[in-house]
Amino acid sequence: MKLGIFGGTFNPIHMGHLLIADAAAEALELDRVIFIPAATPPHKRPPVLAEARHRLRMVKLAIHGNPRFGCSDMEMRRGGPSYSVETLRQLLHAMPRAKFYFLIGTDSLNELHTWREASELARLCEFICVARPGERPARTRLRGVRVHRLPGHPADISSSDIRDRLARGASVRYLVPDAVRRYIEKTGLYS
Repeated sequence: MKLGIFGGTFNPIHMGHLLIADAAAEALELDRVIFIPAATPPHKRPPVLAEARHRLRMVKLAIHGNPRFGCSDMEMRRGGPSYSVETLRQLLHAMPRAKFYFLIGTDSLNELHTWREASELARLCEFICVARPGERPARTRLRGVRVHRLPGHPADISSSDIRDRLARGASVRYLVPDAVRRYIEKTGLYS
């Protein structure tokens, strides 16, 4: 079984995340892509981080109806900083025959050498790197990293831009799935 692992804060999840996951699944013939919202991101400290339960709910709403997508709350249940190497170890323990592909952005791949036990993480999985439009190709300082590069998707959407728009009262229609937009409106997140 070939599994894509898509970790992140998903603060909030948006159409760009879904497009990237779908493109990766298609290009590498992945059986599933598992979205794993971080409990506490060790590398990125967004100024506004919605509670874990809200971010998890938004991911579930966003992927509903796509049989190729799944969601796990394993990092939230584990608590503390969400280190990818610990997540991969836990997944390999549960599914020793699976082959794992970790979806990662150019910025993160460039900084991979600073991640906890980065060499071990690189041993446990292969990476799928997706560049944002206009970004230069990523390079990692680690040896032995197996990277599949996907062309950037033309949808240049960021969670920080969505949060800014929501704070200003601007529309996020077509940037997030409708179910996520309705959830944000109902709960008052980011306003």
